[in-house]
Amino acid sequence: MRYLIVAGAALVPFQSQAADGLLTPPAVQTGTSEDIDVAAINVPTSEPEFRELKVRRGDTLMKMLMGQGFSRSESHSAISALRTVYDPRKLRPGQTIKVSLDPAADEGTSLIGLALKPDVDLDVFVDREADKFAAKEIKKALSEQSHRVDGEITSSLYEAAVAAGLPPAVLIELIQAMSFDVDFQRDIQPGDSFKVMFNRFHDETGLALRDGAINHARLTLSGKELYIYRFTDKSGRTDFFDQKGHSIRKALLKTPVDGARISSRFGKRRHPILGYNKMHRGVDFAAPSGTPIYAAGDGVIEVSGWNGGYGKYVRLRHNGEYRTAYAHMKAISKNARKGKRVRQGQIIGWVGTTGRSTGAHLHYEVLRGKHQVNPLSIKLPTGKRLTGTDLANFRNLRRDMDREFEALPVTEPVAPTIASVD
Repeated sequence: MRYLIVAGAALVPFQSQAADGLLTPPAVQTGTSEDIDVAAINVPTSEPEFRELKVRRGDTLMKMLMGQGFSRSESHSAISALRTVYDPRKLRPGQTIKVSLDPAADEGTSLIGLALKPDVDLDVFVDREADKFAAKEIKKALSEQSHRVDGEITSSLYEAAVAAGLPPAVLIELIQAMSFDVDFQRDIQPGDSFKVMFNRFHDETGLALRDGAINHARLTLSGKELYIYRFTDKSGRTDFFDQKGHSIRKALLKTPVDGARISSRFGKRRHPILGYNKMHRGVDFAAPSGTPIYAAGDGVIEVSGWNGGYGKYVRLRHNGEYRTAYAHMKAISKNARKGKRVRQGQIIGWVGTTGRSTGAHLHYEVLRGKHQVNPLSIKLPTGKRLTGTDLANFRNLRRDMDREFEALPVTEPVAPTIASVD
């Protein structure tokens, strides 16, 4: 493994879900990483050597330490100490680990300590103490502040959000929250606008390190205003609600694939392959091959596999009334096998052109009982409606949020102060 001898190293925040220690690609994070203070690592009186190690795909911490010449037992001892404050299986490619060592040890290279920065507000150190290692973590106190960003759409929502200074992660949350009522591929028009109030975390110097969640947002589409408010009910469940205290969550998403155009609507049409008029009992979304397909709602996989002219096909049972079907897939997710339970927005497959198909697209059906209905015009049942104490608390929160929102200055678009990770 290649390394650099340095006096300090900027560390990259990351997480992982890998259970076996193998590494997955880094998620996009926001925040400014600070250099680890070398002096914080215990070192002997003799001159130590410092190495900066970069995690690569397939690495584990044991593999990395032994690759530097440390013994298995010494590496294991240091990792065991680290586990008391941080799970090394969360390492990802791009992470930087700082190690200090004694190159003149009696039995080859000897580890003195290591340091890493799992997050923008957290430093972790492992130091040698006599014949064992001890770990400690230093957490930085961050202050939370509300920010407001307004923007008007002239061409696309994304371009308007970037121009207004809305962070990408906040934009994604806005789209996910509003997508029960808004088709972001077709409903957005020039002249529409958005206003978003979200949290941002700052260090003691005022430097913005991390963006938080949306608390309130307003989207104006062709003169119609949509409002959402983040609220936690007495059971502890947090969701977005409209002005009346109705959950914005619907039984089904309006569209189960992003960035697609409608290539064929529900109703009678001339079949592109068979050549005669036939009832088209779904909606076709044209999209590049490999585009993710999302479960339109929570449910159980009822059918998964090859289905004649439908090609690779998945059907979801959402409740006793509704089912959705997805056809012509390129591939079906391993998490979308028959009998599996999936959540709304979970990837169940990828757009393809299997079966009787002339090009890459998703054929999407909504079934009510045994009959297909038009996915674009169906009136879907709404989610939870707040009542009693929850409704009273929500009304108070909505009033307070509206006042805070109106009092907040609109954040001027500037060059980002929250640095992207390496």
